[in-house]
Amino acid sequence: MRKKYAALLVALALAVSLAGCAAPASPNGEDQSSRYNITPTEPAAPDMSAPIAGEADGANVVTEVEDVQSAQAPPMPTENAEVYGRFTESAFKKTELNPLSTFSIDVDTASYSNVRRYLNEGALPPADAVRIEEMINYFVYDYPQPKEDPVNILTQISECPWNTENKLAAVALQGKSAEMSSLPRSNLVFLVDVSGSMDEPDKLPLLVSSLNKLTGNLRDGDIVSLVTYSGWTDVLLSGERDKRKILSALDRLRPEGSTDGGSGIMLAYEQAEKHFIENGNNRVILCTDGDFNVGVTENSSLEEMIAKKRETGVYLSVIGFGSGNLKDDRMEMLADKGNGNYSYVDSESEGERVMVGQMSGTLFTIADDVKIQVVFDPETVTSYRLIGYDNRRLNDEDFTDDRKDAGEMGAGQSVTALYELVMNPEASDGAPPFVVKVRYKQPGQQESREISRACNLAQDSAYSGEFAFASAVAEAALLLRSSEYAGNASFERAISRANANTGGDPDGFRTEFVELMKRAQTLMRDPVRQAE
Repeated sequence: MRKKYAALLVALALAVSLAGCAAPASPNGEDQSSRYNITPTEPAAPDMSAPIAGEADGANVVTEVEDVQSAQAPPMPTENAEVYGRFTESAFKKTELNPLSTFSIDVDTASYSNVRRYLNEGALPPADAVRIEEMINYFVYDYPQPKEDPVNILTQISECPWNTENKLAAVALQGKSAEMSSLPRSNLVFLVDVSGSMDEPDKLPLLVSSLNKLTGNLRDGDIVSLVTYSGWTDVLLSGERDKRKILSALDRLRPEGSTDGGSGIMLAYEQAEKHFIENGNNRVILCTDGDFNVGVTENSSLEEMIAKKRETGVYLSVIGFGSGNLKDDRMEMLADKGNGNYSYVDSESEGERVMVGQMSGTLFTIADDVKIQVVFDPETVTSYRLIGYDNRRLNDEDFTDDRKDAGEMGAGQSVTALYELVMNPEASDGAPPFVVKVRYKQPGQQESREISRACNLAQDSAYSGEFAFASAVAEAALLLRSSEYAGNASFERAISRANANTGGDPDGFRTEFVELMKRAQTLMRDPVRQAE
């Protein structure tokens, strides 16, 4: 009986203590809520910023994080509350009236791993969750390395698998690879959502495991800060180099409270700027399910905030976790405006891929504001349609406007885009159907450079297998989106073509794609699953 009374007294004391705490503050003691116009709706957390014994004063390192669940944690959703951006697919354009096709590159991969999560759970993904360009660019392609410029342009034309009367044109960019030892030092800020909505096995535990993998691959000279946010924000690590302390701090994270993401993002940028490395890789890595419900929550406000901060030379990458509450549209927007990548981690193996296997491409930028403009010949191509990149289209005049933001390309990354073409049957053989122009900026530069390459119908087809696999992914994605432009697309044909072009498949992802599409084909035939 005494133990019960004692436990009750402890709980009452903790509640009184929390109710009397001050508003959250920055490491220098400044009130965050007044500075960023954020109205706190949760009690502030107890001060847990006492430095570890032996650390220098002001290191802002927390030694313990209480393993308790907040009584005010929001209830978990009982139904699917995921949000995806809506966009209209590109239509066919008459070349005579619109000879130019201009868009920003996209090296995000979140859509594919999210689609995989749905299929592995025995359900078809929402149509808006299927972004075809991200499905295609999830895979690594064996394209030749650039010789002079940081990017290389490849093109090819073949028959369109889902409309044999048309042609399928491929435009690909390959970024220059680099050894990790030759890349600049990194100043990374792990910005971790520890709100109550993260209290699921596929959220915070998977997040911590993924960041552990990244920490294990840091090099001497790399530094890490750790910022958490829920109903308040905390700086748990500031400019830390000791991997043991980083791993220990990550291991102590616990979910509680609501989600003040806007305040957390601002505090993370403060840490990134505090430890800024000249000519280095300065980046905030936001790990969340994307559910911001306190502070700056409107997409327009977040967009403006991130767009301003990228001008400081600090980029933002976003990694999504979990299901049922995923705010995919918001996370994609944040990464786009922050000059970073958007990835989604659905498993331990994907965490390994994003944090280790794709680390150089995800973290180290070799070309900023990369834009593609394809100039079609009206005498050869009657009309064309860009497949995917529906929320990446640019106005034609944006191509030469260096003020216009576009996508970034990392070390070793590739980008593939596909066009469906209606050809002029009276066109002379051998005439170039289009020319590809690419503009990009060297990191840190304000003026862009331009390179170009004409497509040659008789060019070497050494990479036809890579383009064939990309076309198989596109065909299957058209079906998953229930696209009005799917024509005669079929899973059978996509699966067969993908299976014939798995190549060496060292990571097994192409073989996995084949099996996933077999599952999708079965689900498409099941009206019960489709209704769900």
